[in-house]
Amino acid sequence: VVRLVESGGGSAQPGGSLRLSCAYSGNTGGSYLLGWFRQAPGKEREAVACIYLQSDQIFYDDYVKGRFIISKHNAQKMVYLQMSQLKPEDSGVYYCAASWRGWVPWRKVDSYDAWGQGTQVTVSS
Repeated sequence: VVRLVESGGGSAQPGGSLRLSCAYSGNTGGSYLLGWFRQAPGKEREAVACIYLQSDQIFYDDYVKGRFIISKHNAQKMVYLQMSQLKPEDSGVYYCAASWRGWVPWRKVDSYDAWGQGTQVTVSS
């Protein structure tokens, strides 16, 4: 069983920065993928970025490319999402998710096997 706990959400002004953290526990051997998703009120959950724990492959949604950086610390079992140049459209609940099925369509919610409880991000002036 894998458990995911997000932290680091909060409020920021447009153009500001926030750093989200995801602590994961449990058996993470094999082709483990950790992703960040976000969900705004009334909208579907959408993929933001993902990272493969062993191969270090990283993927970003085009909307956040160049503004967000996903990183990890394997020994501490942490994944981070550094968000910069924030826009009001970045607001929403951010979720950390894990998949252990190997190579999967990383943008699809159904590709993931475990989810955190989410952390709220609000970008406004």
